[in-house]
Amino acid sequence: MAAKATMAFGEAVRIALDSLWAHKLRSLLTLIGVVIGVMSVITVVSFVNGANSYVAEKVFNLGTDVFLVSRAPVVITTYKEYEEAQHRPKITMQDYSVVRQACRICASVGAGVTRGDGEVKVGSNYLTGTNVRGWTPSVTHIYNVELAFGREITDSELQHAAQVCVVGWDIYTELFSGMDPIGRNIRLDGLPCEVVGVGKKLGSVLGQSRDNWVILPITTYFKRYGTGDSITLWVKAHSADTLSATMDAVRQIVRGLRHLSYEQKDNFDIATNQSLLQIWASISSGFFGGTIALASISLLVGGIVIMNIMLVSVTERMREIGLRKSLGARRVDILLQFLIESATISGVGGLIGIGMGMLLAKLVSWVTPLPTSIALWPVLVGFGMSMLVGLFFGIYPASKASRLDPITALHAE
Repeated sequence: MAAKATMAFGEAVRIALDSLWAHKLRSLLTLIGVVIGVMSVITVVSFVNGANSYVAEKVFNLGTDVFLVSRAPVVITTYKEYEEAQHRPKITMQDYSVVRQACRICASVGAGVTRGDGEVKVGSNYLTGTNVRGWTPSVTHIYNVELAFGREITDSELQHAAQVCVVGWDIYTELFSGMDPIGRNIRLDGLPCEVVGVGKKLGSVLGQSRDNWVILPITTYFKRYGTGDSITLWVKAHSADTLSATMDAVRQIVRGLRHLSYEQKDNFDIATNQSLLQIWASISSGFFGGTIALASISLLVGGIVIMNIMLVSVTERMREIGLRKSLGARRVDILLQFLIESATISGVGGLIGIGMGMLLAKLVSWVTPLPTSIALWPVLVGFGMSMLVGLFFGIYPASKASRLDPITALHAE
């Protein structure tokens, strides 16, 4: 009995594949909806997975024991958030001093301020769009900045607002042409600055270089750009296990500095690596959901086309159905035959869509900076969806075929 069932299944698959090959243009039109739908799912999931991994590793790499305290959210997603942040009091160096002294369970506390429109000159060569970072030396350790050579900025240089800096790899390679930059001067927005260190090469994120930056003592930053910017507090806990307690301690200190009552909400923001990744996940999931909705429409259209083609197939093969029934085939045999054929057709479309989706994702990642990551689960889901489409939309044609009267079917033209 098992052998008979296996033969029937294999025969149904063979008939479906023969039908696809015999009617190539019709098969192409039949499969195109399923192919586009599955291809969209594979491509989009590959981009979302790649972007999630890339962002986690190269953008929000604060570490599991680090958090930031800032005037505004690090990632602002609505104008309302931006407008609310502008009415909050700034975080000052005096706040930094109080937090550093009062937080007894903090492993380290640093202060930083950043601007992204700096210009660096060395002789007649220059580089624009430089990320200028005014930091206390502790931030270099909290952020885990690695140096290719040279040294970090010292506490003494911070106290004396010394005109020294650590530069990114782009500045070293593009402005010094391979010469040793240590001890040489750059001009940062007109400020002469002695290079004391060079950071290791980090590469780019989505085509944006991560190596075009300069670190100054925050006191030197204020001397050049003024003290009007709100700073960000960088806080490191002793371990990931004590992160929550450390955050609570810093929150209470900052709330006390701002004289907030118990009922008032925080007028500052605290961000961890996890909270930043959650924000990114909500953004990427919205994009993912929208694309899946469009892919579902393609699958729906593909399913309707498959149903119509199967109805045509039933009409074309009425004499075959009548002959099989007259020889003892049961309704369930005819039903399963056409369901298997329908699922096989959509399954072939699913396999083509998977292959094209993977190829498209790789092709785009080769010619653009967009990262991709192809996982097994979207491949299985895509193929499973294509099979379900074939089964669901094959029910009506298969049911119609199974209910045909054998005598009527044998006399069909």
